[in-house]
Amino acid sequence: MASPAASSAVLVVVLVASLAAGGANAATFTITNRCSFTVWPAATPVGGGVQLNPGQTWTINVPAGTSSGRVWGRTGCSFNGAGRGSCATGDCGGALSCSLSGRPPMTLAEFTLGAGGSQDFYDLSVIDGYNVAMSFSCSSGVGLTCRDSRCPDAYLFPSDNSKTHACRGNSNYQVVFCP
Repeated sequence: MASPAASSAVLVVVLVASLAAGGANAATFTITNRCSFTVWPAATPVGGGVQLNPGQTWTINVPAGTSSGRVWGRTGCSFNGAGRGSCATGDCGGALSCSLSGRPPMTLAEFTLGAGGSQDFYDLSVIDGYNVAMSFSCSSGVGLTCRDSRCPDAYLFPSDNSKTHACRGNSNYQVVFCP
């Protein structure tokens, strides 16, 4: 029978290994509104949505293995105390906290975490239209910026397949409205 000290050491090693494996490719997204107007960012499949007044920041933690993730800014929104309402752009079924993608037009930051093991992939897209200037960057990759509907850093049409960028896993991301 193992001694209590040996059992404790094994438990600590197993616990640390489990935490390290569970945290692989997890990411923190910091979303900042630098616009002169309020933006209601939304995120799927994790995050939901909030109201960001000028200068405010929202942080979400996105688990490893998240695929087809999206962050977008909604504009011209009005919500009641129960989180029901509507937005002029990017509306997601009248909900403040989105569980489905928004209605065009909307500038999109798209991501997949942990694809291929140790890499994340990310891009900007205006295929669904353009509604607010946005930059999107990862801590170990290139920064992307879209200030109009024809921005060179974004996917412009469905067959445009040259705008996805790779990022080392366990990176942190920045989304900035009106960079």
